Amino acid sequence: METDATTEAGIYFEVTGQGPPIVLGHSFLCDGAQWREQVRGLAGDYRLINLDLRGHGRSAPVTDPFTLYDAVDDVVDVLDQLGIERAIWCGLSIGGMVAMRAALTVPERVERLIIMDSDAGIERLRKRIQYWFMAMGVKTFGLRPFLNEILRLMFGESTRREQPDLVEEWRHRFAAVDVPSTLTALVGLTGRDSILDRLADIRVPSLVLVGEEDASLPVPISRRIHDALPNSQFIEIPKAGHLSALEQPELVNEAIRRFLIQGAEDSTLG
Repeated sequence: METDATTEAGIYFEVTGQGPPIVLGHSFLCDGAQWREQVRGLAGDYRLINLDLRGHGRSAPVTDPFTLYDAVDDVVDVLDQLGIERAIWCGLSIGGMVAMRAALTVPERVERLIIMDSDAGIERLRKRIQYWFMAMGVKTFGLRPFLNEILRLMFGESTRREQPDLVEEWRHRFAAVDVPSTLTALVGLTGRDSILDRLADIRVPSLVLVGEEDASLPVPISRRIHDALPNSQFIEIPKAGHLSALEQPELVNEAIRRFLIQGAEDSTLG
């Protein structure tokens, strides 16, 4: 790790490697540890800005409501602190939602997009109801009674069967999250607006990745992002669920690297 720091707003981030900058935005309930294999695999050629989103990980706890657009501002503050004008934005789940909104609201700060296991629409009613009941239970009993369901949503069937140590590690990580901050972040996540009809305005090259076993945001949800983005590639990651970056890191790193190398070659030819 080259350095770690915190913004005035309390957003914790780590910077590793040298080269074109890549912002890493993790999934809901996770933190920067989600990207550890990408940091190991890509830091030799890229400068990775790995941050804990508002209310997650080592960023400051939150109780005041916030939106995904506030999270965009948080990332821009990190880039400003580092003196970076434009970056590749790579986000998984809520991190991808933030990255897409950045491409719409501050396009001058976005070089390319990598969107993983994410959604550009509003939260489905069934899931909003499910999350509401879960939130009521979490307020009363904490997260532990819901960990099996959370793990099923986060990890694919193959991972749960073949990588039990990884799943068990994240069981402990999920159990240790700050509950008030998590519930505040959940309100921002589930109350998001739809940007599906605005994706055509995003012109930067984009890569859309999704785990073929994603039970939280299934493949068709990522495919409609790809279909709406005018300059995008689509890759399905086998034997991976929602946390595809953790479950199949070598395949994810290969896809990211191939996408970015192609972009560098295109820029050289241009």
